[in-house]
Amino acid sequence: MDAQLKMRSENLNVFYQDYQALHGINMNIEANRVTALIGPSGCGKSTFLRTLNRLNDLLEGTTIGGQVYLDEIPIYDKDVDVVGLRKRVGMVFQKPSVFPMSVYENVAYGPRIHGVKNRSQLDEIVEKSLRAANLWDEMGSRLNSPAARMSGGQQQRLVIARVLAVDPEVILMDEPASALDPISTAKLEELIAELKNNYTIVIVTHNMQQAARVSDYTGFFLNGSLIEFNRTRELFVNPVNKKTEDYITGRFG
Repeated sequence: MDAQLKMRSENLNVFYQDYQALHGINMNIEANRVTALIGPSGCGKSTFLRTLNRLNDLLEGTTIGGQVYLDEIPIYDKDVDVVGLRKRVGMVFQKPSVFPMSVYENVAYGPRIHGVKNRSQLDEIVEKSLRAANLWDEMGSRLNSPAARMSGGQQQRLVIARVLAVDPEVILMDEPASALDPISTAKLEELIAELKNNYTIVIVTHNMQQAARVSDYTGFFLNGSLIEFNRTRELFVNPVNKKTEDYITGRFG
């Protein structure tokens, strides 16, 4: 059975004032798959990631042309509820940004904003989210301890639990392991493999080995253009474009 399409971009262009950051990007993102975005620094991969939940809207002087679709709904139409969009398409950033509150309150924060007040319902969401982020065994007995005291790897999984708590459909990850040690990175990669059973994941990574390990599809960006997009194994073993081959064999980047 063919995988279902979850998101797609159509002739997507992004300008930061006079600078064009993305040039006509067309990409299909399948449901319950991990799509990795690779390429050298400043190539447009994080800009593309941020177009998927309209985070670029927050940057002054940004102009966006083309369209992005979520379940075939155009997300850049004027009547789209951006808060609702960001609930469906969650974001995990490079450095884990935990709130200065307890582990429990970090996870309960999103559901509270979206109107969940019932304590037993919040308890259930917190436990379910921490379990889904592989953090319950470590933190289930320490829910009232400050999140800031957790290790970097635990904090990053807590941020993922916080995203999961508002029940998203897509999870965007921008270099989520770049600040982590190898053991924490391995735990995060195991978590990504589990999460794709229930979520669609798009991950930006500088680490090509990581892209090869965790993703089903990979897009290679260069100078704001999508040079090649394919199943990960195909792209790494048999790249079509010479520029892709040069990048993955370490000739530049």
